[in-house]
Amino acid sequence: MGTLYSMTGYAAEAAELPAGSLTLELRSVNSRFLDLAFRMAEDFRPLEPQLRERISQRIRRGKVECRIGFQPREGASLPEAPDPALLDRLIKLAAAVQAQAPSAAPLSVAEILRWPGMLGETRLDLEALHAATLRLLEQALEALAASRAREGEALKVFMLDRIAAIRRQTAALAPRLPEIVAAYRDKLSRRMEELIASPDRDRLLQEVALYAQKIDVDEELARLESHLKEVERVLEAGGAAGKRLDFLMQELNREANTLGSKSVTAELAQASVELKVLIEQMREQVQNIE
Repeated sequence: MGTLYSMTGYAAEAAELPAGSLTLELRSVNSRFLDLAFRMAEDFRPLEPQLRERISQRIRRGKVECRIGFQPREGASLPEAPDPALLDRLIKLAAAVQAQAPSAAPLSVAEILRWPGMLGETRLDLEALHAATLRLLEQALEALAASRAREGEALKVFMLDRIAAIRRQTAALAPRLPEIVAAYRDKLSRRMEELIASPDRDRLLQEVALYAQKIDVDEELARLESHLKEVERVLEAGGAAGKRLDFLMQELNREANTLGSKSVTAELAQASVELKVLIEQMREQVQNIE
């Protein structure tokens, strides 16, 4: 028996590093295809191809957002002053630019402090930070898979419950079919007697053809049961089952619609409506299955 995965899930992991606190969140919702989005600072952008590859290896469908945050440790060592030589050169260069382009915005304090080398050797060890991020991603993917599996199990229970309800509907209907057909036959016989007394033979033939079509619902019920068994098999097999289940929901709905079109009594019509309600409830949930 395989695992059925929902496309909805959430995972969050954190790690304390010498330079600060690293956090990574994964959120996923349903989507027809795999759609990845990343929310992270520029220091993490070089990691995006590896992040994308690792997520794609574990997740096949869904809209997945990966959010990475880093909070530098409070009180981290900073120099007493910016590099004086570099600061002097930067100020002179900025003055030269503004002399040629007076409308240019002056450098802000934040921009000056972020200038490479301005604070000496205080830049983050990006190699260590990236390695820690990839480790955190693996932990988050494990947690997300567990979250999606739990949700998938709940969807499976929901689907099996609706399948049982459909079978109760058909089981209650099956013993009544001979009685329903007999009643409709009597009604049609009386109508045929009326028509035989008239010269409209074409109308009589139309009534007979309609009768033959309407009373035969055995094939629809048999196909309905066959599709239900296949849904059960796919649910038990697990894996990437969403697209297959979506197709089966279309087939189930087709049989329910045919039953409705062949209804010769209000009882049959109501049963068809109940079946379509149950199938629609399943179809809505199938949209969340990977």
